[in-house]
Amino acid sequence: MNWFFKLFKKEKVVEDPMKYLIVGLGNMGTDYDDTRHNVGFEVVDALAKDAEVSFKNDTLGDLATVKHKGRTLILLKPSTYMNLSGKAVRYWLQKEKIKQENLLIVVDELQLPLGTLRMRQGGSDGGHNGLKSIDQLLGGNKYARLRVGIGKDFPKGRQVDYVLGKWSKEESDQLPNIRKKAAEMVKSFAAIGIKHTMNQFNNK
Repeated sequence: MNWFFKLFKKEKVVEDPMKYLIVGLGNMGTDYDDTRHNVGFEVVDALAKDAEVSFKNDTLGDLATVKHKGRTLILLKPSTYMNLSGKAVRYWLQKEKIKQENLLIVVDELQLPLGTLRMRQGGSDGGHNGLKSIDQLLGGNKYARLRVGIGKDFPKGRQVDYVLGKWSKEESDQLPNIRKKAAEMVKSFAAIGIKHTMNQFNNK
């Protein structure tokens, strides 16, 4: 009867070590375009534009695929809204058979000055609802994240208005360079790994 049990034995998922899921966090809809909370979207948009590929709507998000040094980078902009980002992340990790070590979340960060970029492995959600959702649905916080500083130049009690507010003219002028460097860090993460990327970029 061994053949019977082999027939119904659950197949082992074979993950592709050369495939990466790069998730830019944000909120879909024109009301959220050009807002600080959507800087994750802007970074993956920059990656797609540089590779001359377009996003296409799919399950729980918009996706684009970029090739870089033999790696396949699947870019994802969740359409779940920020608070349910984990649903899209978990779905595409499983569907594309991507191991969690090859997951990178690009997220806005209030505690860093505008334009400061920090990559790290794991860490707390820092009160960010997108990261909270991902932590809950992945069962931990050991995945990599690239935090993009948006500063915190707002009056007490106005954090939500600031985060969901539009970039100022002065901030917008800096965005192209911020997006370019963030895109370089994403590609470095896939090409040489998180430790070397952190050493190369985090202190600059």
